[in-house]
Amino acid sequence: MKRLLVIVAVLLSCALGSGAEKKHSYLFAWCGDIEKKSSDFLAVIDAEPSSPTYGKVLRTAPTGVAGTQPHHTEIEMPVGGFLMANGFESGQTWVYDLRNPLAPKVVTSFGEIDGYMHPHTYFRLKNGNVLATFQYRGGHGAKSDGGGIVEINNAGKMIRSGSAMDAAAKSELIRPYSIELLPNVDRLVSTNTAMHYKSDGATRTVQVWQLSNLKVLRTLVLPPGPRGNEQEFPGEPRLLDDGKTVLVHTFACGLYAMKDIASDNPSIKFVHAFPGDDCGVPIRVGHWWLQTIPETHSLTVFDISDPEHPLEVSRVTLDESQKPHWISMDPSGTRIVLNSDEKGPDHRLFIINFDKATGAVKLDERFRDAGSSRPGVSMNGKTWPHGFKDDAYAHGTVFSR
Repeated sequence: MKRLLVIVAVLLSCALGSGAEKKHSYLFAWCGDIEKKSSDFLAVIDAEPSSPTYGKVLRTAPTGVAGTQPHHTEIEMPVGGFLMANGFESGQTWVYDLRNPLAPKVVTSFGEIDGYMHPHTYFRLKNGNVLATFQYRGGHGAKSDGGGIVEINNAGKMIRSGSAMDAAAKSELIRPYSIELLPNVDRLVSTNTAMHYKSDGATRTVQVWQLSNLKVLRTLVLPPGPRGNEQEFPGEPRLLDDGKTVLVHTFACGLYAMKDIASDNPSIKFVHAFPGDDCGVPIRVGHWWLQTIPETHSLTVFDISDPEHPLEVSRVTLDESQKPHWISMDPSGTRIVLNSDEKGPDHRLFIINFDKATGAVKLDERFRDAGSSRPGVSMNGKTWPHGFKDDAYAHGTVFSR
């Protein structure tokens, strides 16, 4: 009888499993025309390895506006199916409905909110709203005030806002860039990097906020590293599994550890320098730090079990025409999409397989254009589904859920 019950349970499990619909995997790539003449657009690319059209562009959804500089989307596809993407130079954000991946559509767009201008990073909250960093307020010139953080809903309507200006840091350039939350201690960490750095100047600060009321508590200047400029252009903060330590990378290729963030005296310490002085976006998975490094044309993985002593464990090196910049992880934590910076000569998307147990990374050679001898999906010379035919580039790109 016991054996019969086991067999019935197994058969029932198989029956339920066979009836469950396996979700197809797609990439949503936020793209622009290199010549800035044709509309910016979101491209839907087949990312299902078993699919006969793996790597093919299946759909596009143009905004109807050209030359906005498609830049950041949310770092991963939100659960609700709506994705925010900015055209940074225009100061606009488009909200895409991607609940049906093969019928992508723009549902709304927004610009200035409460005087805050030029949004950059979107951080999705558990309640479905978004915390967005805005670089300016009241103007967007080199002498304009720094912006702040605004909580918005999917319609782009403001819930609340907070200024990043700090009377105790009047000599520092404030240009909110990215954020990380420490909800257990009612704190938020933001970084400052000016997208218009050539006119605005260099930045070197991170800020600690009270999360519940969006008020700046401290503005901290990053100390220099051995090279002298590693503290410039603070980029992405990432909370570690201990819930209290934040690692902050800089686009000048420094890595810093923040501690005691909930105290009156948070600390920040230089811990590592990556090769070169122009590094791209990182992600953290467990005790692995995955860093895009244009200098070595690579995605490099570091073991950060000891956050103050990162150790390289693996890397994928691309050809010299590639300048890796943006990366995003798929929901399983085993695949990474990586783009090549739009300033490089070859605009291409890659998929990289990631082993969470060992930190090993390996280029997916199968993800490529049909008939191509090179891995990766090229953004150049395509005829896109909405009729555009020319070279494009992809910036923010995420996997579907």
